[in-house]
Amino acid sequence: MPSRGVRCVLFDLDGTLLDSATDLGHAADDMRRARGLPSLAPEQYRSSAGSGARGMLKVAFGLAPADPGYGDLRDEFLLRYEQVMTQTTRPFDGVERLVQALRERGLDWGVVTNKAARFTLPLTASLPLFASARVMVCGDTTPHLKPHPASLIEAMRQASAAPAHCIYVGDDERDMQAGKAAGLRTVAARYGYLGAQARVDAWPADAVIDQPIELLNWLDSA
Repeated sequence: MPSRGVRCVLFDLDGTLLDSATDLGHAADDMRRARGLPSLAPEQYRSSAGSGARGMLKVAFGLAPADPGYGDLRDEFLLRYEQVMTQTTRPFDGVERLVQALRERGLDWGVVTNKAARFTLPLTASLPLFASARVMVCGDTTPHLKPHPASLIEAMRQASAAPAHCIYVGDDERDMQAGKAAGLRTVAARYGYLGAQARVDAWPADAVIDQPIELLNWLDSA
């Protein structure tokens, strides 16, 4: 068996495999400009990119899902994002090398994201990296979003792999919670959108990595 008995490595998408912050921020900032508001610096959006529409609308307009008018703004944001989501989104440095190394070891890999299939499938189809992914579970593949474990359970079904032979890598505490609830070992990716206030060491993770390729070191460690 490969290192640590792992046969399949599952990843979150935004903030773990892909740097999509610029396209997400662009969509939200377009909404501000359309309303006569000044643009915000890209850095203001970046740390909230992992929260998708909820994070972008919080930065752009200070709104939360329970606020009046949020639903209409969310629908507008999703339409705008759909138009720009492939403009600048690319894998983080080192991700392609990591995936190649996993494949050379004979490991399967795949994606488990809360991002809906409406966005996930065309976005991943536009990037050669994902041609070798065995698993693709989107936010609407199952009835529940992370931190519920349903999407990870479905991913293991697609990979024909038991929890003991899978790990889950993500950049949000919800990823770690979902992984643990599904019986997987979990690895927190600190290189994505995490701000200085994120208490990654308090998450239920088996390891924390600061660069994608560090995952190989963890797989190889005793």
